[in-house]
Amino acid sequence: METPTNVVRLRHPEDTDDPLTEVLHSGARRLLAQAVELEAEAFLSAMQDLRLPDGRAWLVRQGHGPERAIQTGIGPVPFARARVRDRGASGFEDRVRFTSTLLPKWARRTHSLDALLPVVYLRGISTGDFQEALAALLGRDAPNLSLAVIAGLTATWADEYARWQGRDLSGRRYAYLWADGVYLQARVEEQAECMLVLIGATPEGRKELVGFQVGVRESAQSWRELLVDVKRRGQSIAPEVAVGDGALGYWRALDEIFPGTAHQRCWVHKAANVIDKVPRSAQTAMKADLREIYGAPTRTAAEAALAVFIEKYGAKYARAADCLTKDREALLAFFDFPAEHWDHLRSSNPIESVFATVRHRTVRTKGALSSTTAKLMVFSW
Repeated sequence: METPTNVVRLRHPEDTDDPLTEVLHSGARRLLAQAVELEAEAFLSAMQDLRLPDGRAWLVRQGHGPERAIQTGIGPVPFARARVRDRGASGFEDRVRFTSTLLPKWARRTHSLDALLPVVYLRGISTGDFQEALAALLGRDAPNLSLAVIAGLTATWADEYARWQGRDLSGRRYAYLWADGVYLQARVEEQAECMLVLIGATPEGRKELVGFQVGVRESAQSWRELLVDVKRRGQSIAPEVAVGDGALGYWRALDEIFPGTAHQRCWVHKAANVIDKVPRSAQTAMKADLREIYGAPTRTAAEAALAVFIEKYGAKYARAADCLTKDREALLAFFDFPAEHWDHLRSSNPIESVFATVRHRTVRTKGALSSTTAKLMVFSW
């Protein structure tokens, strides 16, 4: 029986009165307990033929382990691990054990939270602000999200990156290859690091990250090192076409390592370069004329639209016309491939769209702390 008291509990400023959250916590706890119990019952059912010499069941339920909490997206959810007793084991090492697939023995967080940490980092939260930001999302009592835990996860990303860099590519074939260099200014580095990225498309149409490393600008030597490493690990079949911007270093390295691969210049980069050479008053009309070229239904129609463009702008804006025509073959290479692939082959967007978030994060935090941090951040994303 509770002792009567006249002490009034004052509400802490950080406390929240949220009945919905309480309902979610209560429901999650019940569902988790039921799921673990069902796992234990299924385990015992699968082992029911295992009997002692006197006919009794070899394995029986033995209550629950001590209660602990697992950190989830709605805060910590308490649970008690179901126990199974092995009555026929001769020793500790021979004992048959039950392990929940939902709640492994040493689980402290859901996998979604481990995935949340790099995403929060990429969205502009620095490491020192993690605890405060995650406490606002998960509650002040959220365990297992200390700076030491976050540092350990960073080390895990580094190990994953090292394993990924050494993976075997002999079983992979890429029909198309996109390349781009992304500059990220680190706070403690005098010069911006260039992230050299290769994304490939398999014959089935699935896009995969093929190669990624930090280079010195977009030099031919840096691209050559990346392409040589990809080929050394088994990528011996040359892609049919490679897509990239005007970085001459990449194209020189590509011709050395994969000489049979066709060149496709990115129309997004090219259009920006062409328009940059004319006054603002002419840019809107020129953008429309450029769309007539790369949006043409056939190569013949594209060639005709290109001729119209040269006739219209060649005399007055010679620099813009020369910028476009000097790469005409590489700009129209996509017409040699299936029409359903043209949207992808005209642009380096498979890389640009992914790195838009990374660039946003570096702007918000004024860059990663070091080139190593930037590299892991990019790879984790």
